[in-house]
Amino acid sequence: MQRHFLAAVLAAALAAPLAAQAGDNATKEEAMAMVKKGIAFIRSQGKDKGYAEISTKGGKFSDRDLYLVVYGHDGVVRAHGANEKMIGKNLIDLKDVDGKPFVKERVELSQSKGTFWQDYKFTNPVTKKIEPKEMYCERLDDTAVCGGIYK
Repeated sequence: MQRHFLAAVLAAALAAPLAAQAGDNATKEEAMAMVKKGIAFIRSQGKDKGYAEISTKGGKFSDRDLYLVVYGHDGVVRAHGANEKMIGKNLIDLKDVDGKPFVKERVELSQSKGTFWQDYKFTNPVTKKIEPKEMYCERLDDTAVCGGIYK
């Protein structure tokens, strides 16, 4: 009996940090670090390998509600860490629930600024709810590599 109790306590103690972590949102610093890590990976491994790894759910470019997305300056999704069905689609005309053309704006900001934060609303892959999102992006050649946080 004591052995079962000890096992239950140990299991609960080990599971508690995982449960707490699963509910935590990524931070701005984590988003920036992941974008930089993604860019370094694309540069070192090439676009094909880089985009494939970014698009792998649960891979090295996915953490809780944080994942990377790569948009070409033409609006076509090159890689997507949360929804592989978006890869190859031109989303230049996509708008958020408030009517903001966030992909068009993202492409324009990538071309004009290179590095930026962008606010819009999007579905959180963890909660499945539309939430305010802040996306950090850096230009890499003719693409924008982005990772965002939910507020």
